[in-house]
Amino acid sequence: MPKNLTPLILTYNEAPNINRTLEKLNWVNRVVVIDSYSTDETLEILSSYPQVEVFQRKFDSFASQCNYGLGKISSEWVLSIDADYVLTDDLINEIKKLSIKSDIDSYSVRFKYCVFGKPLRGTLLPPRKVIYRREKAIYQDDGHSHRVIVEGKSEQLSAYIHHDDRKPLSRWLWAQDRYMILESKKLLATPNHELSLGDRIRKKKILAPLIILVYCLIIKGGILDGWHGWYYTFQRVLAEIFLSIHLIESDKLKS
Repeated sequence: MPKNLTPLILTYNEAPNINRTLEKLNWVNRVVVIDSYSTDETLEILSSYPQVEVFQRKFDSFASQCNYGLGKISSEWVLSIDADYVLTDDLINEIKKLSIKSDIDSYSVRFKYCVFGKPLRGTLLPPRKVIYRREKAIYQDDGHSHRVIVEGKSEQLSAYIHHDDRKPLSRWLWAQDRYMILESKKLLATPNHELSLGDRIRKKKILAPLIILVYCLIIKGGILDGWHGWYYTFQRVLAEIFLSIHLIESDKLKS
């Protein structure tokens, strides 16, 4: 698999994270990075890895950046990861041992969220298709995020990716406010019958932050992770509060 696989990463001011991500990619021949004109030390760090090839493009959406990146890859398979994703050794070994089946077009991987490097027992991150055949994939925007659409059959790998974002709180707050503006627009533009149960609850504004508090601490076992679990819970509750505020603001502006 490694000879036919190229990692694809998007970056914008990822100096606090990108080293840990790239250190776990020393087994591939080429890494494609699409940078949105970073102004911190990201480009300097990227230049220290000889297998990394950087292309710069002004950011308009995550899907557009990813689709642009796919055009820079010639290998049959793509490993699509964020700049704060760290591949575990178990996952690397699993990928290396993959015997490519002709009827499989993508592989999904589960995640463990990390707080200052410590993996939590349970998080809200769903599995994601991170390995796929390049010619069968296209990205679409989905609220504040994006997702890859891959034709054909998919399987899930057994090992994990660690989501270990160590950017400062000010950057996290800026990003969450921006993300939740997009998320509120998606929720308001989508008919209720097309929304998941979770999104219908989020659209109610008041309930979601309270449910997330209980879900993270009790159902997902965050309370057993000590202050790391509380920290993650506070992050998720605050993000939902941002969303609720934007939904309320949109309602009031209409009236």
